[in-house]
Amino acid sequence: MKKTALAPLLLLAIAASILMPGPAWAQKLAGKKPNIILIITDDQGYGDLSCHGNPILKTPNIDKLHARSVRFTDFHVSPTCAPTRSALMTGRHEFKNGVTHTINERERLNLKAVTFAQLLKLAGYTTGIFGKWHLGDQAAYQPDQRGFDEVFVHGAGGIGQTYPGSCGDAPGNKYFDPAILHNRKFEKTKGYCTDVFFGQALQWIDAKRKDTAPFYVHISPNAPHGPLICPEADEMKYAGKVKPNVAKFFGMISNIDDNVGKLMAKLKEWNLEENTIVIFMTDNGGTAGIMVFNAGMRGSKATAYQGGTRVPFFVSWPGKLKGGVDVPRLAAHVDVFPTFAELAGAKIPDKLQLDGRSLIPLLENPKADWPDRNLFTHVGRWAKGQAKEAQYANCAVRNSRFRMVSAGKGGENWELFDIQNDPGEKRDVRAQHPKVFQELKTAYDRWWQDVQPELVNENAALPKYNTFHELYWKQFGGGPKEAKKSTAK
Repeated sequence: MKKTALAPLLLLAIAASILMPGPAWAQKLAGKKPNIILIITDDQGYGDLSCHGNPILKTPNIDKLHARSVRFTDFHVSPTCAPTRSALMTGRHEFKNGVTHTINERERLNLKAVTFAQLLKLAGYTTGIFGKWHLGDQAAYQPDQRGFDEVFVHGAGGIGQTYPGSCGDAPGNKYFDPAILHNRKFEKTKGYCTDVFFGQALQWIDAKRKDTAPFYVHISPNAPHGPLICPEADEMKYAGKVKPNVAKFFGMISNIDDNVGKLMAKLKEWNLEENTIVIFMTDNGGTAGIMVFNAGMRGSKATAYQGGTRVPFFVSWPGKLKGGVDVPRLAAHVDVFPTFAELAGAKIPDKLQLDGRSLIPLLENPKADWPDRNLFTHVGRWAKGQAKEAQYANCAVRNSRFRMVSAGKGGENWELFDIQNDPGEKRDVRAQHPKVFQELKTAYDRWWQDVQPELVNENAALPKYNTFHELYWKQFGGGPKEAKKSTAK
């Protein structure tokens, strides 16, 4: 009798489960046009977060974001910063954009490339970037020509850095009170650089939240990239617990964490949470922090091992995505472009031939079908004119199970690792899997030949002066002597 009595209730429950919205991660996301905020930090590794097990560093606000996010636990980028930013922006491997280095004009994003910011604008978004760009300092390469309405950036790869060619920041710039290029005019700011970038981003969001158009916000602090400088209070949290340079590095991350907390609090205060995706990621493998914790990985920034490319990738969207969900599928920076396009309902031109694929199926259902593929890594940075000789120098090819690495600057030095069973890349299993090795090598060699015609910056001439120096002199006076004084060592 009890079973019979329960049957109608069970039928009602089943009917309700069909008619009512399913689990948050099962909702359809394409074309929803949410606001999007992407935070990408500089030189912070996968292990430089307490939510990933770091025994010293504390990142409570990013941990909260992690807890409410869909977390891609096998997410990969390029081994260094400008290449990652290039692939992220375009959905194409950095070499296909001509980006093979971080300096010497080889950091410039091919002028024929299309960025996701341009696509978002076509879909009705307003767009802003706050912090690091590092895809070309000359006027034609700047973010205001690549899809950004609001531009608040420093020059070169880091504040105060200057190199031969156009890649250089404002003369004499420092981490405190930096001069920042704001829509083609320098502003002399007050405060610590990370605080300045997040503060400016919040000001802009506050202004745009009243508009009907959705917004995209790109927050890209230069921290915790060296030189290792942070507010004293942040450094003192770790003084005596780790080596002095690591204390500064962790202090820089602590400052980032505080700013993430302020951002999330403002989104809640402004009732933006449920219509805003917040993404947190970093731009390459670990640096100063790996001596404390590297999440069991081999390698670091500027290497082709896991520790050089695996980074955090958290996607938070309250009300649409179920938080605390891990997605272990192989994903990468090239997937961001098609993901944003699908969220915005923007059509991707067929001629773009993207390397990435939309992450939306996995955001909607972490167990969705996700066909295997190869991802290619090359550290680049070869000497001018030496691209062909660098074919097997510091490179890798990866699928969902195996990673094949050729380390060193010479010829082929291949090692094959079973990442699923050996995530620390300690045992070369090439002899046990000769067929896998040959398949991956064939794929790598074909990819290498395919990208050669795209290396458009290899023989670029270096201009006499840095672009940001010339802009600064024009606005504030000065001349070539200042360029020499500001050159970074």
